[in-house]
Order: sequence, then structure tokens, then C-alpha cells
Amino acid sequence: MIIDTHSHLSFKAYDKDREEVVKCTQKEGVICIDIGTKYETSKNAIELAEKNEGIYASIGLHPIHIKTDLMKLRTDEEEGNFAPLGEEFDKEKYRELAKSKKVVAIGEIGLDYYYRPKTTSRLEQFKELQKKVFIEQLDLAEELDLPVIIHCRMAHNDVLEILANRKNKGVIHCFTGSLEEAKKYINLGFSLGINGIIFKFDIDEVIKQTTLDKILVETDCPYLTPPQAGPKETRNEPIFVKHVIQKIAELKGISFEEIASKTTENAKKLFNI
Repeated sequence: MIIDTHSHLSFKAYDKDREEVVKCTQKEGVICIDIGTKYETSKNAIELAEKNEGIYASIGLHPIHIKTDLMKLRTDEEEGNFAPLGEEFDKEKYRELAKSKKVVAIGEIGLDYYYRPKTTSRLEQFKELQKKVFIEQLDLAEELDLPVIIHCRMAHNDVLEILANRKNKGVIHCFTGSLEEAKKYINLGFSLGINGIIFKFDIDEVIKQTTLDKILVETDCPYLTPPQAGPKETRNEPIFVKHVIQKIAELKGISFEEIASKTTENAKKLFNI
């Protein structure tokens, strides 16, 4: 058994063959946590999880989908439909979604400063809005006693500052920070989510120096396809998490089976599955 702790099978990218992908995933013994990025995709993730064995759901409002007039929001056809100005976080609506027994986490939440306003004043307002919504969702996770799945892009200092004063537990998804930042997250009790980004972004030393009990494996499918899966345009799928496990095994000098077993144990413990 392997657990892909970060998939997006409920995204539009799988509308034409979702059932086949799910069957293949199940056949290969891969369990998935399907991740919501806004209310629509969170609801879809729950529906997918409730219909299928071996799939769980996480719900949350991704920072890039927060309603704002400070900049034009980016859209992604593979994800699904978008409200033109994003979404306002409604804690009650997400609390209602969390009543599903298949919901195991709050996420994907966090901070993302990659696409940002150009003026200093707008940038500060933009950051404060993201922090406000992030904290509201951390509060909800704490209230519901659920772990969090955190997205952080060009914002590690602010994420660490916020988490330092809280009791949340969880994982830093798609970790690409420095070794020093990794150690800070681990000291706060967080795990690192490792996916196909390791074939594009060098975090070898982070992986080598992070104890196995603090590593989770993920795909972030349909994104970040490992090169071993096929041509560059190949869509990522949960079964390709095996390539991430193999890379970690090579870096740590231990077997594929040991990485698979320990990361599965870590995921079961964190997400109570």
C-alpha cells in the first residue's frame, strides 16, 4: 500500500477518464487524499471520496482563489470553473463540508506571493488578506481537530511566523524551501510533502537530512509529472508516486519498500486513516 497525500482527481483534467484512473489507482494499491482548492473543488473531492474506496478528501480555499480586486486572478483550465473575482472564505460552508466522514484535513491553504500586485501598497494589502484567510482556516482546522495541508510559495517567512504561535499539525505540501526552513517546520511538528518537483528543483540535501518519519509522498496530479512517467506532456496520476518514492530511496540509500512503508505509516497517523 502507498498513500498519495496530495492528488486532484476531482479536477476538470480527469473529466473524460476519471473512472478509469480511479480503477487503475485502486488496482495498484494506491490510496489518495484528494485536495480541494476552493468550495467547488472541495465539494467535488468529497463526492469523489464518498463514491470510492481508498480515496479521502481535504477541503480548503487556496490562496490564489481568494476574492480580491488588488490584481487579476489566474485561471487554470485543468482545475475547473472560476468565479471572476475569486471566493470569499465562508467558515460555515466549509464547516458543513467537514461533516463528511471522508474529510481528513483542511487544505490546500496557505500563502502564495508568486503572482502579486506591482505596487507596494497593493502588495501589502494582498499579503494581509491572504494571512487573514489562512489564519481563519487554521482556526477551523484546530476547532475540528484536523491536520492542515499547507501551500507555500515565496512566503516561508510569513508562514513560519504564523505557525510558530499555533498548535496546528500537518504537512508543507510540495516543499521547495531551504534546509534551514525545513528544520524550522519540522521543529514545529510539521512534515514535508515530497512530489515530482524533486525532478525539477534540487532539494536533495533536504531529503537526505530529513528523518523518514517527517516525510510524506504526493503527486499533486495532474501537475508535476515525474519524467519517468513518459513524455513531457504526460498527465500526472496517483500511480506515478512510485517514482517519487524511488528517488527518495536512492537519495537515502535505502529500499523502495522501506520508503513506501514508512511514508504510508506517516500518512495514516497524520490523517487518521
